Amino acid sequence: MTDADTPLLIIGNKNYSSWSLRAWLLLRVFGVPFRERMLELDTPEFDAQIRALSPSGRVPALHDGDVRLWDSLAIAEYANERWLGGRGWPPEPAPRAYARAISAEMHAGFTALRVELPMNCTRKRAEAPALGADAAADVARVQSIWREARARFGGGGAFLFGAFSIADAMYAPVVLRFVSHAIAFDSAATRDYAGAIVALPALQEWLTDAAAEPQSDIHERMKP
Repeated sequence: MTDADTPLLIIGNKNYSSWSLRAWLLLRVFGVPFRERMLELDTPEFDAQIRALSPSGRVPALHDGDVRLWDSLAIAEYANERWLGGRGWPPEPAPRAYARAISAEMHAGFTALRVELPMNCTRKRAEAPALGADAAADVARVQSIWREARARFGGGGAFLFGAFSIADAMYAPVVLRFVSHAIAFDSAATRDYAGAIVALPALQEWLTDAAAEPQSDIHERMKP
């Protein structure tokens, strides 16, 4: 496969771009070959280049031949059909339906959590911040999702549905937010799940790259 034939994933800074991580991690864990191009967020260069690469003006975006996609969940669904042979979702109908539901919930919700616990892979708080009621409810809801998925469907492995899935890619940035902001895990199940995500070699690769990026004060008010 030549470079021209290899899919291109356009991402933002690895330190700050949670949506970029979702698409990138899924492709990397499943061994899909791809090129990546990073555009630094909140810069004139990003503003000048992104519309030609992503119609929404946001990252991530995937280019695969004539196919152009600009949404993390759409990229995940496309990858599942194009390269994964359906392995991105659990094989059985009930867990697959649950995985899709919680992935859609992550995709559409948890606004308060995103605002109050912004993504910053290199920041490690000594103690958790005081959260507003909505953000605290989001934290509790996320952990209840993890507990239920693990209890009902996770017996075959360390992830939400045993094997790594699109749902894990969707929730991986939340794990990093919890770790960075010293959010307490409410059970052994949620703590162990977070540990399994962080221990992924692909996630460690992302964190190593994030630590090597230039850090900017502008991202102390990081976007969700």
